Amino acid sequence: MRDDPPPIEEIRAALRPHGLFLRGSFDFTDGETVPALADGRPAAGVVLVGNIGGSMWAAFSAWREGQRDRGGSDPLDTWSKAVIGPVAHRFGGTAWFPSDQPWQPFQQWAMRSEAMRPSPLGILIHPVYGLWHGYRGALGFASASESPAPRARTHPCDACAFKPCISHCPASALTIGGFDVGRCRSHLATSEGRTGCLDGGCLARSACPVGSGYRYGAEQIRFHMAALDV
Repeated sequence: MRDDPPPIEEIRAALRPHGLFLRGSFDFTDGETVPALADGRPAAGVVLVGNIGGSMWAAFSAWREGQRDRGGSDPLDTWSKAVIGPVAHRFGGTAWFPSDQPWQPFQQWAMRSEAMRPSPLGILIHPVYGLWHGYRGALGFASASESPAPRARTHPCDACAFKPCISHCPASALTIGGFDVGRCRSHLATSEGRTGCLDGGCLARSACPVGSGYRYGAEQIRFHMAALDV
């Protein structure tokens, strides 16, 4: 494991061919509980890796076509590990993934590194990318990243008077108070839900005007919605 700060630009270049981006970074502070690196040392800094819009879809799709089993039961997780794991090893870091135990607090890390908050859907809303982004992994290092503190951002939902995500949800699963996952899944099991949200993408998510230019393509949307198929 390296003890010098992670080479951010080199990591960024290594991820670029896969359509992945450095989504933010932060350093742990003295006294807080931190995850252990692969060699047992405590992590000093974390760099988050993810997609912006459909940036990773072409690379993921090409990889999946080359897999005899189409990538298994969780192809996106498998691909993420196949891409991000070697990058972590190359630069002396440890890779963590949202699908692996012990669970790392990815959403808290994302809010900490990019100064975001959740939308009514529970998805972190970015002031530029809206709801069309994701985190595929994180790299931990033994040395601080020397990253600047993220700038405070105005939460897009605070300035949204009409809340189209709520009014366009056909299941009435969204309220100011939160997201009723059970109600959503029950709706997806109906014929209306299958031909609407399940086949074409969450209508509430699509109704949000923030970052609409980064909306996932139809194939990617169907892939993600298939995980909710009941």
